[in-house]
Amino acid sequence: MNRGLMIAFAVAVLLAAGYFSFSRWAVRHDSIALFDAARGRPIAVDVAVRRDSEMQAQAGLRVLPVAILNHGNTVKNTEYSFLANVLALRGYLVLSVQHDLPTDAPLVTKVGEPYVGRLPVYQRGVANILYVVDEMRKRLDYADYDKLLLVGHSNGGDISMFFAKEYPDLVKRIVTLDNLRVPFLTQAKFKILSFRSKDSNFVPDPGVVPDDEICARTGISLVKTGAQHTDMSDRGPDEVKARIQDALDQFLSEESDLRAVPDDRLLTGATTVPSESPERIRAATVVPRIAVH
Repeated sequence: MNRGLMIAFAVAVLLAAGYFSFSRWAVRHDSIALFDAARGRPIAVDVAVRRDSEMQAQAGLRVLPVAILNHGNTVKNTEYSFLANVLALRGYLVLSVQHDLPTDAPLVTKVGEPYVGRLPVYQRGVANILYVVDEMRKRLDYADYDKLLLVGHSNGGDISMFFAKEYPDLVKRIVTLDNLRVPFLTQAKFKILSFRSKDSNFVPDPGVVPDDEICARTGISLVKTGAQHTDMSDRGPDEVKARIQDALDQFLSEESDLRAVPDDRLLTGATTVPSESPERIRAATVVPRIAVH
């Protein structure tokens, strides 16, 4: 390795260390064990919230927006910290819901049935979200639980889309990472961002993803990541996660006072800022203006 590459590598390592150290200090993580007695079902929730935003909210100076993070099949709710931290740093109260239990039947595919036989799974996911929202409203009353940002990977993306279909008035925006079964809502009043994989083993069902013309007309943004379907969690490569973070950041900045990415960063994989970049670190350390979302 030549001297220039060695210096560049050393700088990247230092920047990454600075970003992740700041994230650990700035974002509070907590695990809460809930129990839905009506269904006899435990529901684990991982909470992520920016400490200074939470203090402002507790003082009555602002109301935090709420993001519900829904995991994919066989992936834990705690394996999306790369998304939870970005959302928390933007001032969101992030609730990552554990939808699956070891005692649940495995996810199956039944061609010809609604959502290939997964309707009960989506209905269970909706019930989980409603219960979590109701319980967290009692515990952390400084957030807006009436206009949710729904984020979900794979099966969690389908749960997010199905929830929005059933309860559109409770949704502000949707972000999915390669949902495959539940069709996009093309008549909705909220914006949708979806990251798509390039993976022959995980292909969306016909009619799920709208074509370019419908997307342009309805304001749906599709980001073709070129990544594998299973890369869209903490298990994936850092490069893939950084590109998703930056596109998500830009999507959120379009309607927010908390701008963390310059205006010239587009929703493409070609012009993204690495997650450990100085721009991101500087933006994250600025206390956001007080605003009610």
